[in-house]
Amino acid sequence: MKKLLIALCLTVPALTSYADIVIHKEKSLYRNIIVNQKADKRCLVFSVKREMRNQTCIDTKNPNRIVFAYVQMTFSGLMANPDPKRALMIGVGGGTISNVLLDVFPELEIDLVEVDQAVVNVAREYFDFVENDRTKMHVVDGRVFTRRAVAQDKQYDLIILDAFTGEYIPEHMMTLEFMQDIAALLTENGVVISNTFEGSALYDYESATYQAAFGDLLNLKMPHTGNRVIVATASPLPSNQRLAENAHMLQPKFDKYEIVLRNYIARFDRTPDWNPDTRPLTDQYSPANLLRSRKR
Repeated sequence: MKKLLIALCLTVPALTSYADIVIHKEKSLYRNIIVNQKADKRCLVFSVKREMRNQTCIDTKNPNRIVFAYVQMTFSGLMANPDPKRALMIGVGGGTISNVLLDVFPELEIDLVEVDQAVVNVAREYFDFVENDRTKMHVVDGRVFTRRAVAQDKQYDLIILDAFTGEYIPEHMMTLEFMQDIAALLTENGVVISNTFEGSALYDYESATYQAAFGDLLNLKMPHTGNRVIVATASPLPSNQRLAENAHMLQPKFDKYEIVLRNYIARFDRTPDWNPDTRPLTDQYSPANLLRSRKR
């Protein structure tokens, strides 16, 4: 019996050492924020309606490893514009996407927009969030920022939409009016990359809204992820041949992140897979929360 008890005691540390450990917790103006760690995986979590939802995760032992599939998918949109000089990112999270962009594009300048100062603080303290003379942080609602940016005639080669409340994208940043502002901010060769989901009844409405604002889209879905990345451009969409050429040019920059850009080309769907009669979401018609809760 003593031998058995000793054996059990010796196994306990091995089991508990890989449990989630909360290393930070706070209630911001917008949400409950938690940072937890399990082995080498550190995650930014938003607590919503008694559910814990990861927003950003990093590998603390291997910082170049991109933990989330949707983040890897996001970089596929760079094949539509492989040399951006000015970028806008709405929704910072832990800063993984912007960190990579700053690394692979040494001349890129980024306007970073995040509504929650607490999220910015957590990104700085726990997620190696990079800020330098090529970044400018704006703690403001994304819709407010874009309205002001349009009035100021700002232009961007790259816009990434990655704002999440913890449940989904804020309703006021899903409407046609918002997308029209985004379109107005794009340069002639500009590209917008949006992180969305694919499984709810919102899919058709979201798709119709993007199509109404931008025209043709590249629709990227990967098996077993539940994520969808929408890529839209100010000019006509590039051909697959052009995407392949751009992927070849960009690939050396992404080797260290183990992202193979060309693998996404065949996954891009150019044919609408939503009901063509679907009504776009607008500021007056935006039942996004109701639709999101229904399966497609």
